[in-house]
Amino acid sequence: MYKTYFPKANEVSQGWVLVDANGQNLGRLATIISGILLGKNKPTFTPGVDTGDHVVVVNCEGITVTGNKMEDKFYYRHSLYPSGLKKINLRDQLDRHPERVIRRAVWGMLPHNKLGRKLIKKLKIYAGPDHPHGAQKPQAFTSGKE
Repeated sequence: MYKTYFPKANEVSQGWVLVDANGQNLGRLATIISGILLGKNKPTFTPGVDTGDHVVVVNCEGITVTGNKMEDKFYYRHSLYPSGLKKINLRDQLDRHPERVIRRAVWGMLPHNKLGRKLIKKLKIYAGPDHPHGAQKPQAFTSGKE
């Protein structure tokens, strides 16, 4: 009888991946990052198990979008007080907090449960080219299309 392989926490090796967001499309970049966080690029991928790597994203202020999304896409938040709805468009959000744009796009592609909350903590995003994770020796991500 064959048994299904189920990876245990101590059997999974989690590395660090460095992704440069400069000139990348927001949606395509978020898809790549969420796949790495979930571990879909590994042969030991199992749904519901954290088999992915840590991801460090640099240069997130240089992302691009297609069409008129810079003016037409809005991010909403509410203070839970009457008339407390705030909205900001993508261009202003990229000027003020560019890391929030990528975090929100990636979060939308992860499962919204305990696993997703665990995975989003493994995502480190920085607006500029510098990051404090040099000791982990992150490997630069290269897509297979190049």
